[in-house]
Amino acid sequence: MRIAILKKRYKNLVFIFAPDQHSFNFLKMITKMNHVSVFVLNQDSAYEFYVNKLGFKVHTDAPMGPGMRWLTVYPPEQPDLEIALMAIDEGMMFKKEAAEQMRNLVSKGTFGFGVFECDNLLVTYEELKAKGVEFTKEPTQEFYGFEALFKDDSGNWFSLGQKAGK
Repeated sequence: MRIAILKKRYKNLVFIFAPDQHSFNFLKMITKMNHVSVFVLNQDSAYEFYVNKLGFKVHTDAPMGPGMRWLTVYPPEQPDLEIALMAIDEGMMFKKEAAEQMRNLVSKGTFGFGVFECDNLLVTYEELKAKGVEFTKEPTQEFYGFEALFKDDSGNWFSLGQKAGK
């Protein structure tokens, strides 16, 4: 790739000349998501749920100042996506009233949701149920795929689907 800088008339104007379309790959603005937040009522309880029941791995568990903790987990086959288990506490992110409202929304299951996938929904459903995961919908064939719904220990709900073609 050749880069030419035109300084005579336009100071610091950069023109990029690429021999083909593939040379512009470095210009992609957003390439992937690597962190996402799930708001939880209690990080210790969330740790227990996501690690010991769902089988996620801990990426980071570190103190972040007085009474604060940075806790991220990831699905075993997706280590480049960290799920931050964010405590809903009064402080840096939430004022007292906002924290109360968020805790109320999360505990009622009306705030957040996500979609996970597995290789065999029936087997995974039985394993998770045996570990005490609360399902709100048994595995069901829908027009969009085979899924079940469950809640985490805070009230967030998730769809668990089987990979297409399995």
